[in-house]
Amino acid sequence: MQLYLLFLLMAAATVASPGPGVVMTLSNALRYGLRGTFGGILGIAFGALVVAAISATSLGVLLATSAQAFTLLKFIGAAYLVYLGIRLWRAPPFDFSTQATPSASFPRRFVEGLSLQLTNPKAVFFFLSIFPQFIDPARDYSLQFATLVLTYSALVVCIHCTYARFARRAKAWLTSPRGGRIVNKTAGVTFIGFGAALASASR
Repeated sequence: MQLYLLFLLMAAATVASPGPGVVMTLSNALRYGLRGTFGGILGIAFGALVVAAISATSLGVLLATSAQAFTLLKFIGAAYLVYLGIRLWRAPPFDFSTQATPSASFPRRFVEGLSLQLTNPKAVFFFLSIFPQFIDPARDYSLQFATLVLTYSALVVCIHCTYARFARRAKAWLTSPRGGRIVNKTAGVTFIGFGAALASASR
């Protein structure tokens, strides 16, 4: 498995970047406390497994046999990361007060998190065009796939629990224009840098 550390950093940045999943976790934490976030977080993590299975496994044979497909997807993924970085840099801070209040039921929050992840273009594109770049076709595909996907899902749980843990303490800063701008611009620069790194990576 190639460049695992780079994958770890890219996956962590993707999970931690502002998006619907992060907003849902923060909103649940602000309304229900830490325990009230677990259903949604686990739903998002499980959704990542489903998206990965659908998006990445179908590309395994193609990427193992076609250098052209590998190169094409590499540059598509790099371009997407740069685009995401520019969009985050320009984006206004999230307004948590406009988020709909979800049900406090654990099963309903799990389904909410799962459905959100299944329709999240950021997750779909990550597994479709970026994820396969870290698979070594000369080694066992199943083991590498399982390792990377479980790593991503574990990052979802860890990072979202961290967000939930500090949501109330950081509420004023997170919802302030200055705090929101800092979060967006930091994430934007990070994604642009990862896009450049992915474009220059070799098989």
